[in-house]
Amino acid sequence: MRAPEFWTSQSVAARAIAALLAPFGALYGLSVRARLQRARPFRSKALVVCIGNLTAGGSGKTPIAIAIGHALAARGKKIIFLSRGYGGRLRGPTCVNPAQHSASDVGDEPLLLAAHGTVIVARNRAEGARLADTLGADVIVMDDGFQNFQIAKDLSLVVVDAESGFGNGRLIPAGPLREDVPQGLARADGIVLMGQGAPPLPSFAGPILSARLVPTAPDALRGRGIFAFAGIGRPQKFFQTLRTMGAEIVAAQSFPDHHRFSASELSVLRVSAQRANALLVTTEKDFVRLDPAGRQSIVPVPVLAMFAEPDALTSLLDRLLQARDVGV
Repeated sequence: MRAPEFWTSQSVAARAIAALLAPFGALYGLSVRARLQRARPFRSKALVVCIGNLTAGGSGKTPIAIAIGHALAARGKKIIFLSRGYGGRLRGPTCVNPAQHSASDVGDEPLLLAAHGTVIVARNRAEGARLADTLGADVIVMDDGFQNFQIAKDLSLVVVDAESGFGNGRLIPAGPLREDVPQGLARADGIVLMGQGAPPLPSFAGPILSARLVPTAPDALRGRGIFAFAGIGRPQKFFQTLRTMGAEIVAAQSFPDHHRFSASELSVLRVSAQRANALLVTTEKDFVRLDPAGRQSIVPVPVLAMFAEPDALTSLLDRLLQARDVGV
């Protein structure tokens, strides 16, 4: 879906729409609290790290999960990523095989994660954790799932888009929030602010880390004419990344998050790029959603998460590994 403009706008019309939808948001919030109160979480043999957020839409969770996975693997731990597999048809628990599974099978994020380690997709996270236990995981890294209470978590990091924060501060569908901010932050062990900005973090006294997404080949598009397209939570952030790489964006087109591109849409994009004498470029997340035949003449731009305070991340992970005996 594409995030409604009234989630972030402060116009009179936007505030009126949000107010009309607020009762439905209250019901949504009650459902989250009810799930939390009824939860009987499964305790995995492995430590569980959850990379989540409080809002709908992209905040950079998957790159953070990958960075955390690499940091733990560097400590000699066997890491298994766990994802719901949003957008995929398989309920799981299933180990992702990039040579066999497509985004329509398992979703786009699991395919990105699979380039960095073993990935399990499971609608029921507890079943996924049980499978990870049988595979000998030392640490399960959950990509999303902060509002899922099927598994006991040892470390929960909330990723916050530092620029947009929590939007209008209302719950879905009146705003972008998955739960009340104070309620969510009370369960967080740390916050990762993604990008530039300083959103209010009420009553949170834990560690706050800063990170940003950087392209893996920062000079690859310098001076090139670019026709950019993206179907992610905030396409404008991707377009801005291209500008920081020195690319000359001649045109840019946004699509809803997790958009499934049809052959006709890709054909139109290619023709438009050719007419503009521009390189057709998209995000790595969009690229993995394309069928192999559809990737022709399209250039993905991979990014990675860089922490501004690596020592703070090291301290968090050290405390995690000391929490239970996993061989340290």
